[in-house]
Amino acid sequence: MPNELIAAGDLSATMTSLEIAELTGKRHDNVMADIRKMLVELYAEGGVLKFQDTQRNPQNGQEYPVFRLPRREVEILVTGYSITLRAKVIDRLRELEAPRSLTAAEQLLAHVQITVELERRQQQTEQQVAALVETVGDMDRAHPLLDSIPNGMESITAIRQRIGKLYGLPPRVIDAVVREMPHSPRPFAMVRSKHEELNARPFAVWSKAEITRVFERFALGCTFVTKHRATHPDFLGGAERFQMRGEPAGEASNG
Repeated sequence: MPNELIAAGDLSATMTSLEIAELTGKRHDNVMADIRKMLVELYAEGGVLKFQDTQRNPQNGQEYPVFRLPRREVEILVTGYSITLRAKVIDRLRELEAPRSLTAAEQLLAHVQITVELERRQQQTEQQVAALVETVGDMDRAHPLLDSIPNGMESITAIRQRIGKLYGLPPRVIDAVVREMPHSPRPFAMVRSKHEELNARPFAVWSKAEITRVFERFALGCTFVTKHRATHPDFLGGAERFQMRGEPAGEASNG
């Protein structure tokens, strides 16, 4: 059937000592003794507990001790059995591991589970899209799109140049302070790029005065570990050193 669902084979199939006894026609207590001896030789006394289990008798409801063995231990156990008995056990293992067709009830349950999961993912996607649309709308309202950089504002490129000269900080630290830290300032506006032939996107600009205050605060929170290397608790949790001058240079006139 083209739409028939197939259950994956159980690659971790196990067999109980009771099932092995039934397949081979041996007494269960004898199979238990064989398994116990094998496990002690393989894993010492501690290995016996690892494979112990119980199985309920459907007739009287009582539970009886059994061993539950994975394929490797089953194959080791039956190595000493006759070829006929060994074949029965190996064939049963293959049956347990082989894929099988689902029953009608199992197929119905699987279809329901798949439908529910698809609906959940679709709902989650719709919620994420709605949140993204709302975020973009908030950004558009919060950051107007301008044709040029206003006086007193600067782009991230200008910030890197000015703050880099002032404190000797590398661009990656400057970017982190501007965009990724608890006290990072919000952009003042977005400015249209003049390089439309390159499909350039609008870029953010920040208040120069606010950027200056933010980096003054950042510098006060830095701890120098060498003359030109410092750490800050808000930059990678204080775990990484970065280049920085001990005393800031004079304020650059770069706008």
